[in-house]
Amino acid sequence: MKKPAPSTEKLGKTQVDKRIADLKDWRGETLSRMRKLIQEAVPGVMEDVKWAKASSPGVPVWSHEGIICTGESYKSVVKLTFAKGASLKDPTKLFNSSLDGNTRRAIDIKEGEKIDASAFKALIRAAAELNGSGKKAKQLPAQKSAAQKSVAKKKSLKAKISA
Repeated sequence: MKKPAPSTEKLGKTQVDKRIADLKDWRGETLSRMRKLIQEAVPGVMEDVKWAKASSPGVPVWSHEGIICTGESYKSVVKLTFAKGASLKDPTKLFNSSLDGNTRRAIDIKEGEKIDASAFKALIRAAAELNGSGKKAKQLPAQKSAAQKSVAKKKSLKAKISA
């Protein structure tokens, strides 16, 4: 992945700064604290705000050779969604949301909640390493069987049409 021009990099950081400042409550403080841990875990991590539109200010995104995680803010939680979270080992069980997802996993942080900083940074580093490895997110067994069922169904349908 090409490193963006310094002006693009600075713009991304400025946009994340603004998004955090706009929150003006515990969610901004939480997102700022998690951002600092992300930066410590992966020095030089790329920051950006994506999916901004008239009805939404956008979502902070941290990337290193692909998206590591996003930082959404809701009324009662700050949600850090890991793009390839299902492929990451989570021995300390930080993931507590989107656990049924086939690819992503998330950490919901409620007001006043603290996250184990060293475990979080290890998870961030693992996500960056997975992106850098060029490996795709692992496909869970449920996905495989659904994909296999779809192929079998198509073959069956073709056989019926041919008959």
